[in-house]
Amino acid sequence: MTRKYDQIIVIDIECTCWEKLPPPGMEADIIEIGICPLNPFTGERLERRSLIVRPERSTVSPFCTQLTTLTPEQVAQGVSFVEACNILRYDYQTRRRVWASYGDFDRQQFERQCAAMGVAYPFGASHLNVKTLFTLLRARRHDVGMAEAMQQLGLPMEGAHHRGGDDAWNLARLLAVILLERRGTIPGGDISG
Repeated sequence: MTRKYDQIIVIDIECTCWEKLPPPGMEADIIEIGICPLNPFTGERLERRSLIVRPERSTVSPFCTQLTTLTPEQVAQGVSFVEACNILRYDYQTRRRVWASYGDFDRQQFERQCAAMGVAYPFGASHLNVKTLFTLLRARRHDVGMAEAMQQLGLPMEGAHHRGGDDAWNLARLLAVILLERRGTIPGGDISG
């Protein structure tokens, strides 16, 4: 299968979560997949999308709603995890394109949930960990969260933090700045779109 480098599919997920340990018999489920395709050559963000995913192994706790603003009623109307993976695979060609997330959590959660539920993993082998990339290119001694990385680059956060669609949109901007800054091609020092 030939890889495509025309876009990087930037992903941010939100999962069911609890203040402490999950209740007995529950495992974290992906409840939102934020998607923002990024043109790696121009830095243009091509779409801001949020897929709400219906949890199948857990429920949305009050703590989770407070963190993400997603309610049990909202996620009950979401697509199945299988449908969400199919949307990634077919609409965004994630098996052929590089995909990116901030850290390894999103990749590991997809791997765990796909294995546990017998769902085909929707991505290819090309995962870009933006947290590691930022840390190395900025010569930092330790990594920081996405909000802190945005602040260090002077980039305002748009939308609500801990909402997948907004976080993917912000992460795509962060990645665009890192890539284009490294190449010395930031037009006017600003990345918009």
